[in-house]
Amino acid sequence: MILPIRAFGDPVLRKVGKEIEKDYPGLQELIDNMFETMYSANGIGLAAPQIGLDLRLFVIDVTPLAEDEDYEDIKDELAEFKKVFINAKILEESGEEWKFNEGCLSIPDVREDVKRKGTILIEYYDENFVKHTETFSDIRARVIQHEYDHIEGVLFTDHLSALKKKLVKGKLTKISHGDVSIGYKMRFPK
Repeated sequence: MILPIRAFGDPVLRKVGKEIEKDYPGLQELIDNMFETMYSANGIGLAAPQIGLDLRLFVIDVTPLAEDEDYEDIKDELAEFKKVFINAKILEESGEEWKFNEGCLSIPDVREDVKRKGTILIEYYDENFVKHTETFSDIRARVIQHEYDHIEGVLFTDHLSALKKKLVKGKLTKISHGDVSIGYKMRFPK
């Protein structure tokens, strides 16, 4: 089922997610719905707060990037990178900071350069509640960091300089009032 994506200004996007228990009711259906919602919005990542649930859950599928010539050197890794992250915790961020132009399904029509470290060490459970501790780099680390921020109540716009925040403030206000045209279901704050 395709779920409405919460828009900038919705209080749930600012909540720190709660941990999920192994027997969380309807977990597999929720995960399936999140992937379906993400695909319908042409996204590559979606976190539970973006569909109105303050849970420590996000899904990622960067397989479309395997066809992008910018990622030719890691296309094999990207072609198989579809994951579920439950109760994730970033243990370490390392490497050079690099800028990348980020966007967000909850903040349509706003894209800005964000600096993030190039490598992360993360601990998480998959959809079968198998625990993993893994290191990710490149665009995979970037997408994970972006979605991880969501379960921490952080948006990519929080990483912008004061000047950049002033420049996008008008767009953010319009989004929070529902004044945006997008190709997917969205729920705006009341």
